[in-house]
Amino acid sequence: MKNQEIKFKDKNHKYSIFIGENNIRRILANEIKSLCPKTKKVAIIIDRNVPNKFKRILVNSLKKYEVFFLSFNASEKSKSLKTVNYYLNKLFLKKLNRNDLIISVGGGITGDVVGFISSVYKRGINLINIPTTLLAQVDSSIGGKTGVNSPFGKNLIGSFYQPKLVLIDTNFLETLSRKQMICGYAEILKHSLIKDKSFFNWIKINTKDILSKKKKQVAHAIKKSCEIKMYFVKKDVNERGLRMTLNFGHTFAHAIEIKNRLSKKISHGEAVLIGMVLAIKLSLLKKVCDSKVLEEVLDIYEKNRLSYLLKSSINAKSIISLIPYLKNDKKNTDDKINFILLKNIGNTTKPNSHKMSLKQISKYSKVIAQY
Repeated sequence: MKNQEIKFKDKNHKYSIFIGENNIRRILANEIKSLCPKTKKVAIIIDRNVPNKFKRILVNSLKKYEVFFLSFNASEKSKSLKTVNYYLNKLFLKKLNRNDLIISVGGGITGDVVGFISSVYKRGINLINIPTTLLAQVDSSIGGKTGVNSPFGKNLIGSFYQPKLVLIDTNFLETLSRKQMICGYAEILKHSLIKDKSFFNWIKINTKDILSKKKKQVAHAIKKSCEIKMYFVKKDVNERGLRMTLNFGHTFAHAIEIKNRLSKKISHGEAVLIGMVLAIKLSLLKKVCDSKVLEEVLDIYEKNRLSYLLKSSINAKSIISLIPYLKNDKKNTDDKINFILLKNIGNTTKPNSHKMSLKQISKYSKVIAQY
């Protein structure tokens, strides 16, 4: 598969995203030499679930550097300031300076935490992100959002910190389960819904191939998703306006995750798939979109065995149970909940244009469930 490059550039930052097979072997060392010419030490913070063969590939690729590995237990409980402090101390003991390099190898949780660590270590050290899950490859590795959780909500403590490079090696996907592929697929579907109707039509035809890891289809889906996310990020790096469009479905999704105590019972992607349907139903209630939009989306769920997610989640009781967890969403700027609604496939409402109080959500919960 041919290597593909997407370039990010704004007033203050620029970096490349490479998508392809065997990217660690083929280009990592040369990119480090070019981007971080003064680097001598490389700290690799790696999810302990990443197969050892990739660790060996990294070692062989970085023979010119003093490399050391720090194992990371990727879970929502690890997204804490306590974890951040632990790794900062490890880095201080190794005496890394700002010219050295940290490489994050893992999924979205790993990337979020390692990115935050990199942003605060000596006020910023070189960072390269190597996302290993489909979710991270199409979403969290793009845009520079880093952070950890708080008892008050998900991702409430963090920073915006851009990497020197994002290296997407599709070989990592070979080890993923269907549940993990679904997790990333949710964001791919979301990107099509908020920006690109032709991509959505392509997804309708190719969802089965994406979930079964057909290389050509997966690579195309990753590239299109990265391009769509970068479109929003470039226009609003610090998430003050337009970039909030990317949170379509996430207001409900984050509440679902917090309600489930950030457990493995439901993944982030599964929560997003539920959250998007709830957001579309709310769009219908507010007369923002047509029922055909919901029908098209539900048809994809039905044909690809995703409807199981909706059976216990789309009812008045379940929606009401989410209300206490909606109020701490980081996108809220007042006492009302800020929702991104869908006007039609490829087009959403503007951020901050549709807000609802908790009382309104409770009042409408039965109606939302019935649509």
